[in-house]
Amino acid sequence: MWSFVLEWLNILVRWAHLVVGIGWIGASFYFVALDLRLRKRAGSTDGVMGTAWQVHGGGFYHVEKYTVAPDDLPDDLIWYRWEAYLTWVTGFLLLILQYYFNADAYLINRAVQPLLPGQAVVISVIGLASGWFVYDWICRSRFGQNTMALAIAVFAMILLAAWAFGELFSGRGALIHVGAFIGTIMAVNVFGVIIPNQRRITAALLAGKPPDPRLGATGKQRSMHNNYLTLPVLILMVSNHYPVLTGHDQLWLVVALIVVGGAAVRHFINRHEAGDAFASFAWALPVIAIALAAALWLTAPRTDSALAGLEVGEGEALAIVATHCAGCHAARPANEAFDAPPKGVVLTSLEDLDRHSDGVMAQAVHADIMPLGNETAMSEEERQRLGAFLLAR
Repeated sequence: MWSFVLEWLNILVRWAHLVVGIGWIGASFYFVALDLRLRKRAGSTDGVMGTAWQVHGGGFYHVEKYTVAPDDLPDDLIWYRWEAYLTWVTGFLLLILQYYFNADAYLINRAVQPLLPGQAVVISVIGLASGWFVYDWICRSRFGQNTMALAIAVFAMILLAAWAFGELFSGRGALIHVGAFIGTIMAVNVFGVIIPNQRRITAALLAGKPPDPRLGATGKQRSMHNNYLTLPVLILMVSNHYPVLTGHDQLWLVVALIVVGGAAVRHFINRHEAGDAFASFAWALPVIAIALAAALWLTAPRTDSALAGLEVGEGEALAIVATHCAGCHAARPANEAFDAPPKGVVLTSLEDLDRHSDGVMAQAVHADIMPLGNETAMSEEERQRLGAFLLAR
């Protein structure tokens, strides 16, 4: 019953996470695109930095952006913040439900580090929280005064976090934590910098004082960071579905390519929306292509040729599966964490192995994603022999 309850909690929280996440990402993408499309026009209101004409859903819209803020603000001023807050809250709840409650299965790989569940959870919380403070310090330091230096410093910080998580957690646990690490920075950017700065600007206006323009500039800087990090975060958050990513033994390199490629895609879109000359941002296309090609090369399976010479009989293969797979992947799983075989995959016969051979190769041979947390201590030799059997079928 407990696994049934957890399953439904996971579904509902994941649904909520998607809904509010779409709202946050949509608002971020819209306002950055709007900002880049602003044009200074003759006859604009005093203090207006630029305006944009837009059409959507059969209606026409005329939007103005002020250099700092107008002299008077309406009572019905709309604040975009709850989407960011709730995205982080629901994401952290998912982390608790999926990775903290099932730390032995999803977060810990004792072949990497023999952690206890409590230790893994404490490391997770400290790692996510410390990321924000390091990032905020970098932004407020001299690095923050130079866009390129700041980008390199933040990139190095993310790779260091990816390396550390890879040395502590399972592959899927490490990548999801890199995503949560970046997502926490993005959410606290909204909660701790962007919204407070906007409130200070509003308070100054209401008090009849000129707002400090640095508040708006800092908020804009953090908003652009969020915009460029969004696409890498999206891939990292769904990475646990793809053993080709989580099964690599140099996860920090995978993260590096994801961040570079995703940021380059975002830059290309941003500059296109800004109406820049294509030649000025065309460099992003080869960067994207190189990052993708490098990721394909980096994650390509390299064991199949070595497995081809091994001879493994049906009985040995079935024995390996019975020992390491059937505890979860049976019609009635012995593992108390499951009421039914995960994803409906049953692995108790040769026919089952033939039907799901691609998945077994991807998750148990080319990677060590299965068994979950390697609870049954499946050896590298067993993985290779099972792979050799499947290749020979």
